[in-house]
Amino acid sequence: LRQLADLSLSVCVSSRELFSPSQKYQLLVYHADSLFHDKEYRNAVSKYTMALQQKKALSKTSKVRPSTGNAASTPQSQCLPSEIEVKYKMAECYTMLKQDKDAIAILDGIPSRQRTPKINMMLANLYKKAGQERSSVTSYKEVLRQCPLALDAILGLLSLSVKGAEVASMTINVIQSIPNLDWLSVWIKAYAFVHTGDNTRAINTICSLEKKSLLRDNVDLLGSLADLYFRAGDNKNSILKFEQAQMLDPYLIKGMDVYGYLLAREGRLEDVENLGCRLFNISDQHAEPWVVSGCHSFYSKRYSRALYLGAKAIQLNSNRAALRNMGRVQEAIIHFREAIRLAPCRLDCYEGLIECYLASNSIREAMVMANNVYKTLGANAQTLTLLATVCLEDPVTQEKAKTLLDKALTQRPDYIKAVVKKAELLSREQKYEDGIALLRNALANQSDCVLHRILGDFLVAVNEYQEAMDQYSIALSLDPNDQKSLEGMQKMEKEESPTDATQEEDVDDMEGSGEEGDLEGSDSEAAQWADQEQWFGMQ
Repeated sequence: LRQLADLSLSVCVSSRELFSPSQKYQLLVYHADSLFHDKEYRNAVSKYTMALQQKKALSKTSKVRPSTGNAASTPQSQCLPSEIEVKYKMAECYTMLKQDKDAIAILDGIPSRQRTPKINMMLANLYKKAGQERSSVTSYKEVLRQCPLALDAILGLLSLSVKGAEVASMTINVIQSIPNLDWLSVWIKAYAFVHTGDNTRAINTICSLEKKSLLRDNVDLLGSLADLYFRAGDNKNSILKFEQAQMLDPYLIKGMDVYGYLLAREGRLEDVENLGCRLFNISDQHAEPWVVSGCHSFYSKRYSRALYLGAKAIQLNSNRAALRNMGRVQEAIIHFREAIRLAPCRLDCYEGLIECYLASNSIREAMVMANNVYKTLGANAQTLTLLATVCLEDPVTQEKAKTLLDKALTQRPDYIKAVVKKAELLSREQKYEDGIALLRNALANQSDCVLHRILGDFLVAVNEYQEAMDQYSIALSLDPNDQKSLEGMQKMEKEESPTDATQEEDVDDMEGSGEEGDLEGSDSEAAQWADQEQWFGMQ
């Protein structure tokens, strides 16, 4: 098509009589469409512009010159692409070129009465991206007026804080007129809770939907449930729901980036690597496979590679932790702020930003942000723990941190981050027995590398060396790359118990001092190997 249209247009220039003005307009549109298909968006815009100019000239000619009575011209003119469709294609080109202002300008030029639902939908999304929320709401409502079951428009309005009841009222007539559509009201209610950050009620509502026979095993609902459990800090249920969705749809991409992140945090790096490979085989034009591979590199401590993969993911859609771990904290702050703008209900974005503030000793900024999160997302176990984390950084607010952590653990006794921070506080106060009781209680119904390692540290502090060694072993079995557990175990191996020391003295008395030099040499050699092992570990 591209070659034919290009050749025909050249012929048209040489011999004006060969093609009519309407046929030339059609050729220009065909040529522009073929360029758009080949992703040559700037060239396509140029040809669409020429087509619109030709259409304008054609309109003037048709007004001045009456119809010649040619029967063939009538159906041809009826089949010509409309100017509105051409402008929509131009706006698509501008969005692909990330020239959103030009896209808005071209669509704004279309009179309101002539805008089709897809034009209003694109305008609504562009306004939303540009921060023009009022115009975006108006455009989404116009879409729903024409298409009351446009689910993307419903979600768009809910994301802009329009009340769920108001959105539901715009669809109620259609819902009541179509059989077996009563679930849609509950669906709207569920996603209204999602966008207000009420994770608990959102989970309960979607679970009630998912249990209904009409929507049982719906992959999209399972993905939403998995994401909500993740936001609520319930990683175990989040992984279960992602696995369930993945079994139902082996080609699922949406949400797999979060799934990969959760697997990486659990130390299941081989599973993460396999997931990344599988996603790349499905599509490398989505951000998810790049994010999953970035998580694998990040948790393998290959931060430069993680940074590259994260940048690629942002290019495709829209990893910031890699910047933080490479010491580029200010850059990471910029990215976390942008992430919060795009996903204001994602707690992990706030956690990353606060970690960056703490890393740069900006305690005041961290406290302001933690308080804002607490007020915005409500007093739940995650926000209480996040605020307590900042309070722990200042000796003046230690008691406040203790109160916040107690509240968090009252709400969720199994919340690992709260347990870790409470253990940190008890360690500072040297209340090791209390810490051991806390950790044993937390580990009663779950197994976590960090909790086992901290329990090992506490047991060392009360001279329970054998059980401490067992806890470090369990931690390393859960995450073989956990450097702190390895260091704790190596430290214990170097430190001798009094019994061992007595036995060694007896051996020295029996064997005499002749072997002393050899033993010293052995210690020296072991030290060299320990140094080398440490060096390799750093790599």
